Amino acid sequence: MTQNPSHQVHDTDETRNLLDQLLQDSRLYYRSKDYKELLDFVVQLRNFAPFNAMLLNFQKPGLSYAASKHDWWEKFKRYPNEDARPLLILWPFGPVALVYDVQDTEGQELPEDAFSFVAKGDMSSETFRVYTDKCKSKGIICKMVDKGGNMAGLIRAVKRAVKKEDKPEYEIKINQNHALPVKFNTLVHELAHLYLGHLGKDICLKTPDRHNVAFLQRELEAESVAYLVCFRSGVKPKSHTYLAGYVRNNQSIDNIDIYQIMRTAGQVETLLGLTLGRTGFSG
Repeated sequence: MTQNPSHQVHDTDETRNLLDQLLQDSRLYYRSKDYKELLDFVVQLRNFAPFNAMLLNFQKPGLSYAASKHDWWEKFKRYPNEDARPLLILWPFGPVALVYDVQDTEGQELPEDAFSFVAKGDMSSETFRVYTDKCKSKGIICKMVDKGGNMAGLIRAVKRAVKKEDKPEYEIKINQNHALPVKFNTLVHELAHLYLGHLGKDICLKTPDRHNVAFLQRELEAESVAYLVCFRSGVKPKSHTYLAGYVRNNQSIDNIDIYQIMRTAGQVETLLGLTLGRTGFSG
């Protein structure tokens, strides 16, 4: 049966109105950074039409790959978990279809490169909770959030201690869908940003004011700290791949503050209680 063209126009107009309302109510993509991330997301998710890729970004920012139940089995011999949460996309000549995030599937192993964030090693839920409790004692609150595989975490300053009597308050968001070793790597990486001074000076936590450091340098420094702390703790992240890529593309490391990296690694180890039996300077 051929669909009435006027009905197609009506559906398009209605969909456009709903989308405009969603954008207005949620204030999504009002910042240029958010808009650029949306464009990058749509570029990355090439197995979906641009409009459906945008819908998936609404529902689960950071999603790295999604497919229908049928495609997961046919292409990868995987199937959705029992408690998997389906995501909605629009379907030609129909209302919607269901797809599933890679993190919500199980079955045949996927190549390691299928995941943006990889880390291996022994890490129990109890040990990780001890680390987050130690952070909380310093005013650093860790929150688990539901994000796609391409997002690991972030840190923001709620209140910096600018005077000795001030109590600092920071918030770290960690992707709850990642494995525990990856969560630990994320925690260390975000703590590194804090203690490297990328969020500004904090008297209580003894962080310098280095908020003007360029983005690439900030990420290289934080990942260097994560590399040191994680490997010294028995967790093996994929940091070496990132660092090796940087070395290939940027032969000079004149701007990298090695002193701050080593000092911060010691501070993070001290905060998390990883310094037992070690001697040296932690700042």
